[in-house]
Amino acid sequence: MNPIIVIPARMASTRLPNKPLADINGRAMILHVLDRAREADIGPVAVACAELEIAEAVRAEGGIAVLTDPSLPSGSDRVQAALAVLDPQGRHDVVVNLQGDLPTMPAVQLRAVITPLSDPGVDIATLVAPITTEAEAQATSVVKAVCAFDGGRAVSPALYFSRAAIPWGEGPLWHHIGIYAYRRTALARFVALPASPLELRERLEQLRALEAGMRIACARVDHAPFGVDTPDDLDRARVELAGPAWRTERR
Repeated sequence: MNPIIVIPARMASTRLPNKPLADINGRAMILHVLDRAREADIGPVAVACAELEIAEAVRAEGGIAVLTDPSLPSGSDRVQAALAVLDPQGRHDVVVNLQGDLPTMPAVQLRAVITPLSDPGVDIATLVAPITTEAEAQATSVVKAVCAFDGGRAVSPALYFSRAAIPWGEGPLWHHIGIYAYRRTALARFVALPASPLELRERLEQLRALEAGMRIACARVDHAPFGVDTPDDLDRARVELAGPAWRTERR
């Protein structure tokens, strides 16, 4: 595999306007995400930007930024558009779509997301972590993946994704972490598909892939990193990234 990481970023956010440039301890959030992607060391990293302000911040730190059409409907579409500029020859056969609001994403998890693609039958890889509380299980903001890791397996096929607490019955529930590693051909096929009925019903775009017969597999990690969606999340990120483990000199 020859991966590339692309981070889609746009300023429009109803709960946290101008989110990619939100200040976290003196640096824009998108730059912290860029750091996490570089630390994973699985391939080159670029940011697919909807606005010039984001591109300027990334380039000022020596990063690669590609401006994309602000009207694109999703991060996946933004990643695909950036790839056409970054790698028109198709040298990178795997692309990792890393959301721009995960400033504490562990490098070990970024490396783990590509492992299911060692199976040539898998089109898309993603991550899950155990759900540990009833509140997490019942929260519709927490997406659940229907998969099983019996026999000590580290990778499992994804049978479905839902905002509901499924599957029913005794046993673990799995918190889906919204980061994806696509085979290049799978990403191109995915963004060309129309929105599917279950995707629209659950508001989960990965269901489009499953409804089209594409295979998604999940790698298991210990915990789900938190995404920054609200001012409270931003405060939490500032506290976590101020700790000794995150203090690095990158300027």
